[in-house]
Amino acid sequence: MGNEAGRRATIVDVAKKAGVSKSTVARVLAGSPNISDEAAERVRAAVLATGYERNHLAVGMRSGRSGLLGLVIPDITNPFWAEVARGAQDRAAQEGVSLLVFSSDWDAAKEASHFRALRQARVDGAIINPVADNLDDLDRFGMPFVLIGSSAERFPDTSSVGSDIAQGVRLGMDILLAHGHRNPALILGPKSRLARARFLRAVHDHCVELDMDPSVLRTEDSDYTVDGGRAAMHKLLAAADKGKPLSVFCANDLMALGAILAVREAGLSCPDDVSILGFDGIPSGAFSWPGLTTIEKDGRQIGSTAVISLFEEMAGRSDHHRIYVPCRVVERGSVANLSAAKVGRVA
Repeated sequence: MGNEAGRRATIVDVAKKAGVSKSTVARVLAGSPNISDEAAERVRAAVLATGYERNHLAVGMRSGRSGLLGLVIPDITNPFWAEVARGAQDRAAQEGVSLLVFSSDWDAAKEASHFRALRQARVDGAIINPVADNLDDLDRFGMPFVLIGSSAERFPDTSSVGSDIAQGVRLGMDILLAHGHRNPALILGPKSRLARARFLRAVHDHCVELDMDPSVLRTEDSDYTVDGGRAAMHKLLAAADKGKPLSVFCANDLMALGAILAVREAGLSCPDDVSILGFDGIPSGAFSWPGLTTIEKDGRQIGSTAVISLFEEMAGRSDHHRIYVPCRVVERGSVANLSAAKVGRVA
């Protein structure tokens, strides 16, 4: 290692190993110009040989930057939000900074606690899917931040990044209609969640555009979980018209996977008896049986774009607008084509 066993390498060790001054080492590590290629290469080799790691806290105290960003998402166990976190982490690493990730569990008190932790960590900025109805804590402490997700649309004067939900819902309704499913049932989230209202409004608006009556669409509310979708699907099956094909548009993929389970538990088949369309594009949808046809939201792109937008905020160059990331259709096997195949029946 080039230093005493058990002792952490210092900048002095690097300077001795490279045969240069401490100031030269510091300038190379800071990316300063006017350093010869030969000296810079010797410093980099010495860093590797000694195992030297910069004290980022001390650097941050001198520069006013910690090299840390915060990310507060609602549910780290939901694969979609895990994808958002991965996209943000990858982009942050490209920019040479680290990411602290917190999960609020849709709890405003937890969210506030995470904000306090981010301030104590002296992060340079934060990316947040807001749970609380106001963000006064962040404004009061002067922390640059960018919002993500549907909930962010409550704050039009704040920079935000999210999926184009209206565009995604149109894609979903159009693929169902193209496959002969004119009046799909809807499995939605809890009435307390803004995402539910956004999704339902987009469905209704598109129905009106297509000269359809949105009031005839049956709906069931549930949690955005596998168990929630499973319970809602059982209710829809119990109320289904006998002898008519059933199709269901779920507001997220976890609910759609739960709906597929409920169909199987009822002794029915997806898609022969019931067609199910998801919304998110989580990886596990590719491994269900049948594979889940879904409207994919690009979580990694949302996370990556949010980091870029946050750097704009930190630099004072943001114009505080919302960036919409488009959705796309991923067709697998959970939606029957009624115009091309024999229609199954709900018994």
